[in-house]
This record gives sequence, structure tokens and C-alpha cells, in this order.
Amino acid sequence: MQLSALIVSQSRADNTAPVRESTVGSILTDAASECPGHTAVIAWGLEAGERRAWTYGELERAALTVAGALLARFRPGEHVAVYAPNLAEWLLLELGAGLAGLVLVTVNPAYRARELDYVLRQSRAVGIFHVAGWRGNALAAHVAEVRPHLPALREVVAIEDWAGFLATAPARVALPRVSPGDTAQIQYTSGTTGAPKGARLHHRGLTNNARAFGEVLGLVAGGVYAHSMPFFHTAGCALGALGAIESRAAHAFLPGFDAGRMLELIETERGTVVLGVPTMLIAMLEHPDAGRRDLSSLKVVASGGSSVPPELVRSFTARFGVRFSVVYGQTETSPLITMVRPDDAAVDAINTIGQPMPNTEVKIVDPANGAVVPCGTVGELCTRGYHLMQEYFELPAATAAVIDADGWLHTGDLATMDERGFCRITGRLKDMVIRGGENLFPAEIEAVLHEHEDVVDAAVLGVPDPLMGEELVAFVRLSGRRPSARELHAHVRTRLAAQKTPRYWVFVEAYPLTGSGKIQKFALREQWQQGEFQATDLKRELRGP
Repeated sequence: MQLSALIVSQSRADNTAPVRESTVGSILTDAASECPGHTAVIAWGLEAGERRAWTYGELERAALTVAGALLARFRPGEHVAVYAPNLAEWLLLELGAGLAGLVLVTVNPAYRARELDYVLRQSRAVGIFHVAGWRGNALAAHVAEVRPHLPALREVVAIEDWAGFLATAPARVALPRVSPGDTAQIQYTSGTTGAPKGARLHHRGLTNNARAFGEVLGLVAGGVYAHSMPFFHTAGCALGALGAIESRAAHAFLPGFDAGRMLELIETERGTVVLGVPTMLIAMLEHPDAGRRDLSSLKVVASGGSSVPPELVRSFTARFGVRFSVVYGQTETSPLITMVRPDDAAVDAINTIGQPMPNTEVKIVDPANGAVVPCGTVGELCTRGYHLMQEYFELPAATAAVIDADGWLHTGDLATMDERGFCRITGRLKDMVIRGGENLFPAEIEAVLHEHEDVVDAAVLGVPDPLMGEELVAFVRLSGRRPSARELHAHVRTRLAAQKTPRYWVFVEAYPLTGSGKIQKFALREQWQQGEFQATDLKRELRGP
């Protein structure tokens, strides 16, 4: 925590607690050695009443078996994908891969065949673990569709045949040496070009960031970290899974978010710490069970992933008597950069994203020249430290575009920093939309719209929404047959995940353009805010995303 007053917007790293030379496997081994009988994992299943639990000793033994079965099929350093919701098997694959020295490629279970093909191809994955389906998405069918076109993909394992997979593990497992600087995961995120980029995240960054997260929140042995954040993202598989292990706490989770089940999980398992994006927390507050569930065990609620409304902070703290922590980060930073401490003043919890995490440098610079700006001045937030990704996998130009020669990662977010080191996000340089805590990238959606024979041009951007943070609006210029909004909605929906399908549709005859002929999205946003467009709201018409 920054103690001395700052003059310029650059916070020196708090190195009081050193960065540990740890790995995903080593933190599990340490926890199992220290507290083998403590509850480690509580996994609620797909069906009501389905519950499985492991102690730390049991979890280590199970992860070692998974590591052996993995090493029977793969070599250390190879890339293996997992395409499933939050299941115990997903977590065991993460831990087993960490022990076996494999690189886990995390795949969003909402992805369709097109998106899956790209991730598997670009990551050079040699294997994939998947479930048959999830929330109406036929994952097994997508795998079957893309496999013939991916010659490098030599192993496909259905998680439904988990017992068969474990049976291939040898009686004795010779584990390879895994170093803290080795790549642990490749997680896909996109930039303004819309092309997904695989962030190579190392063991040191993931484990230390998760430990710091748990320490700041006060998560300790005997505590219960309850959540339903997706495992394919660092919030689930790092902050949740690894943070609980580093804290020697129990990790209780759902396969996916459901407000009613989340409230039930907290009550039943006596959850003490919860992390959820704002849309999740709003849904929990509005759920009819919120008033009848006993949530007295809950001590701290954390939220991030999109702008956290001040009223949400006030509502949660008042209704449940909890402390609130706003977190900020990116996949590329393992993920946390800053965080509101639970004992920070209410005004800071409501209005800021907190101070930098331990061992983390943060500065605010002028986007035009890179100079550090005075305190209180808007600029681009940059960060440097142990938590940075190694690179975007096999994309050196994209890596160089975000990590400069001095090792600073440029987030693309506009922010201010006060004299205490507290930061506040004011906007984004990146053309990125955060809907319900998930990063969406207009260029990817625009590319799909351009594939429609009757679309001349398309511009997609985010507009404010009180529930989701932002919603997508597509401004489309047509020719020829002039398809309806519903037809274009279906065109996108069959090619991309549901959350990438625009809610609002506006048909235009022309766009505001720059001198070089580029669409001025800021002008479209201003016109939208002034009510100048007649839009079709397909969420209302179709009663779904």
C-alpha cells in the first residue's frame, strides 16, 4: 500500500512481501503437506443436490493421478485444451497439468465451432478435454466438426469418460521439473483488431497474484471462497482455484452462474468470501431468495470485470453487512493490477479501483508521448512487474504493441491516480466492450456481419446498460435484399457465442467518417446517447440474449 504522497501518477511497488518462486503444482503440494485433512474443494454439480468434496490430501492424490494420465499421452511443454464449464474435472486438469509441466489452453464453453477451431489451431493444441454440451451448446459436435481440419490435435477425451482416462495413469508417476517461469496456461483475449490472442501466463505470475488476492481479502484457513466465475478465465482458475489453495481455504463453486443456486451455495457451505461481476451481484440482490437465505457467514464481496456501479456497492454492504472490494486487471496481468482493500474508506470502495497490488508498479502516462502525468490527470494506465504475461503466443508484433521496451504493459484503459496511489478508470483507449464482465471485441463481430451478402458495412460498439454494464449495438449499412434485424441476429448467433450477438440494431444510409474514411464510432455513440436513432431491441423481442 502506498504510504507517501505522490506528485506524479506513478506508484512505487510495495515489495514488503517478496515474490515467491512457486508453481501451480508446488502450492498444492505445500497445502497438502500443511493441512492434509482440511477441506480443499466443494464442487456442486450440474444436477441439484450433486456435491463432491476433497480434502487437501485427497486433492493432491487426485491431481497426481491426473498428472500421470496426462503424461501417458502428452509430453511436458505440450499444449492441451479444456472445453467445459466449471467442473471438478476442469480443476483437476488444471492442477494435474501444473504438476505434469503441460500448458493448459482454456476454451470458453460458449464458443462455437468457428471460434474453437481458431483457438485450437493458433495455440497448437495437441489434445482437448470436453463435455458433450453446456447450456444448449453442442461442444462434442463442435469438436467433431473441427477435428478433421486440425492434424496436430491427436488426442480428444470426453470428460464423461473420466474414469477411462484415469485408468491410463501408471502406478508410479515420474513428474518433470517445472519452473516458476514456465508457461502454465494460454488464455485467449482479443484486441482492437478482433483477432484472438493467446496470453502466455507463467506459474509465478498466476500463483503470486492469486496469493496476494487472498491475503488482501483476508481469506484464511477455515474460510470458504464461494463463486461461479468461469474457469476459462483467470478470475475462476487463478483467483478462485489458486487463491483458495494459497490461503488453505475451501473452494466452493458452481458449474456456471445461477443467482438462486449461488445464494444457496453461500448459505449451505457458509461462504466467507465471494467474487462476482456486477451483473451477477445485481441478479443475486434481485433474486427472491436473497431475503430468506442465511448469508451471515459472508464477510467480503469482491467485484470487477466491468465498471462497478456505486449503488451496487452501497446496496450489498447495507443489505448483507459485508465489506466490499473492487478489483481491476486484465488477462495479460494474471490478472490483478489494483484492488480496493476491504478496510479502505467507503468513498474509495465506491469511487476507485483501489491501489496497486503488492510487487506491482503502476503509472499513468500521456498516450501521445508516454510521459507520466501529474496526479489527477487522465492518461493511459500502464503496469510492470512479476504479473505480466510472457507474450501473446506466436504474435511478436502484437506483444510489442502492448509491452514496451522498458517492460511496461499498456492496458489501453484511461485512468487517473491521486496522491495516495488510488486509481480511477475514466474510459478506454481500446475499442472494447465489457458486457456482464466479459470482454467483447467489435471487430470480430463486424467481420462476421461483413460475411453476410447483403451487408455493405457494419460498426459495432458498446452503449451503457444498467444491468450488463454495456450492451452491443450494431450500425449496419445494407444493399440488395435488405435483411431484417432478426435475420442478421441469427447470422451472428450461428457463428459466434451468444454474448457476442448485438442486442440493438440500427440501419443507416451513411456513417460519420474521418478524413481518411474511417467510421467515427465516437460520433455514433454521441448520436445514440442523444436519441437520434430508431433501434430494434431484439433482446426484448426475442426474450433472450
